[in-house]
Amino acid sequence: MHDIVDLEGRGIPSVYVASSEFKAAGTAQANALGYDPAAVFVPHPIQDRTDGEMRDIARAAVKDLIKAITSPAERR
Repeated sequence: MHDIVDLEGRGIPSVYVASSEFKAAGTAQANALGYDPAAVFVPHPIQDRTDGEMRDIARAAVKDLIKAITSPAERR
């Protein structure tokens, strides 16, 4: 989260990706930092996924990632 805040502060559009299990933790961290970052959540868990499953997850997230990275913060 600190990296996203830093990048955005330098004018670099950013989005973080996390598995759905970490949505509440990400929200809590963002609130603690006073920031509302763009985020995309993918299915949990990911650590035991095959390469093929990870490619499928990535393909499924691409449109959301593009939308998140190209949308002005006030429209997220």
